[in-house]
Amino acid sequence: MTSLNSLPPSVCGEYCNHTPLDLFDSSQCEKLATQAATGRNFTVLLNTATEKAVQVCLKEDNYLAWLPIAQLSTLKPVSEPYNPLIFNRNDILPRLGEVIAFTKAAMEQPNYYLWGGTIGPNYDCSGLIQRAFAISGIWLPRDSYQQEAFTQKIEKEDLLAGDLIFFGQRQVNHVALYLGKGYYIHSSGHETGRNSIAIDPFSGQGDVISQVYYNNFWSCGRVMRSYNNSLTA
Repeated sequence: MTSLNSLPPSVCGEYCNHTPLDLFDSSQCEKLATQAATGRNFTVLLNTATEKAVQVCLKEDNYLAWLPIAQLSTLKPVSEPYNPLIFNRNDILPRLGEVIAFTKAAMEQPNYYLWGGTIGPNYDCSGLIQRAFAISGIWLPRDSYQQEAFTQKIEKEDLLAGDLIFFGQRQVNHVALYLGKGYYIHSSGHETGRNSIAIDPFSGQGDVISQVYYNNFWSCGRVMRSYNNSLTA
């Protein structure tokens, strides 16, 4: 039976997962919060441990979630702490084509909307955006409202391919990637969206679903830098 005692010591206090992991929003491990692709860096908050789970911090985006105790064996110590790559806008610009291509390729795979999904084929909205940028080495915060706060605000009229569009009513709760020529790509839910990754017009002239999102437009943002885990979003 796996326990905290089975976690080997780490000289730098950090670990790396050697298999994809589901992480949860509470110690009861009932609702998915996020996922961790193989190779993410963790710290384990031992003082939070219960019989069922322990809280971990994903170092690339400072995201806190709960890992089932039974999955501790998938974590291995690393010899050096996570050191983020720092990208500025000039570094990011040539990578935006790859970011867009990733989302389009993800759309071509059979998929459905998964709350907490970040590793595919099933994503939530911000999980798709974070993964698309991360594949190109550019880390963004995890959730849509964090991504909105992290990006540089721009006007709708200034949107360029690779910019982000945010939606919400009382607060930001959805994000999409602008493709250019008036269209964006996003993973939207089954209740108010398409339950999949899809391309929609950024216009009030589309179908009912795209009109709902357009009417809930919040802001636009441009990715100017990569996330630095020593800072808050």
